[in-house]
Amino acid sequence: MNQLLFAIGLTVIFLGLILFTLGLLIEMRKKSEENEEREQKTEYGGVIFIGPIPIVFGSNKKIAKTMLIVGIVIFVILLLLTFITYL
Repeated sequence: MNQLLFAIGLTVIFLGLILFTLGLLIEMRKKSEENEEREQKTEYGGVIFIGPIPIVFGSNKKIAKTMLIVGIVIFVILLLLTFITYL
């Protein structure tokens, strides 16, 4: 069981690194295309977990709702992984 959780953990870490790298590359490509335009609008958002409770923030309502959905999904995944360890 410990080996399964270790494999799941490594998979999640590598998946996160891959998604981070892809996001960085996409943003760099968008940034180079936007250099031709002078006007830029920056939007941001994030999720911070304090224990099991997600705290969501964003620059507008759309980003905040998206981050809330991401926080709920991450919470459910963590909850499922917690129950797997007790089986």
